[in-house]
Amino acid sequence: MFIPLHDANALKYIKVQYVTIGLIVVNVAVWLVTGLASTQSFSDAAVVGLGYIPAVVFDFADLEPGLVLVPEDATYITYAFLHGDFMHLASNMLFLWVFGDNVEDALGHFRFLVFYLLCAAAGALVHGLVQPDSEAPLIGASGAISGVVAAYFLLHPKVRVWVLVFFRIPLPLPAVIPLAFWIAQQFYMLVVDGDSGVSWGAHVGGILAGAVLVLVLRRRGVPLFDRTIVTPKAVRHVEAAPAAAEEAAARPSVPPTHWGR
Repeated sequence: MFIPLHDANALKYIKVQYVTIGLIVVNVAVWLVTGLASTQSFSDAAVVGLGYIPAVVFDFADLEPGLVLVPEDATYITYAFLHGDFMHLASNMLFLWVFGDNVEDALGHFRFLVFYLLCAAAGALVHGLVQPDSEAPLIGASGAISGVVAAYFLLHPKVRVWVLVFFRIPLPLPAVIPLAFWIAQQFYMLVVDGDSGVSWGAHVGGILAGAVLVLVLRRRGVPLFDRTIVTPKAVRHVEAAPAAAEEAAARPSVPPTHWGR
């Protein structure tokens, strides 16, 4: 297990990651309203009314009318802005802060927002397919964050990322190492411990959606796997360089001009 701390990966197309920052602000604000600054009854009502409950969505159970806050289909999105406690919120927002800006850079502001919400919805869907009769509300941005991680893995596997390995050892590693391990862990845990308190299905759903969506939503010309795209102009420039060097060598040498005494 690892915690991402920082990546040395400059933005190329945008100046500020407005959507990433906005999502973090909204998640923190919702947690303050529904968690830290609320009563237990208000917090429970928010979780039940805004969380994703598979049994309700798939018509295995009905929610009492007084607990309904949004249409049940809207909970495919609303659940992703609720968090159980500070550590749940902090871990998700840290992943979003480290990896989200470069994915937003590759997609553009609006398409990144669409990408994030679709990954959240995909995470909820897979969670529901794995546990269709579950009456426990699913909350947390993990599905959306998993999509961001998958997109970053495909876009920037060679970038060095500072990570805290085993929560205590800081190491700079190529992104492919910790992210490949993390992604593989989600699939493994879904197989061996799919019914645990952690929704591995939501993680896997987000990963699958993120891996597909980044292929179609990224800007034109943005490469995968940190490849360098060589344009025809660059090729012509490289080919012209030897000719220019030969021309310069053929010119007669001119004594340098001395300034001053």
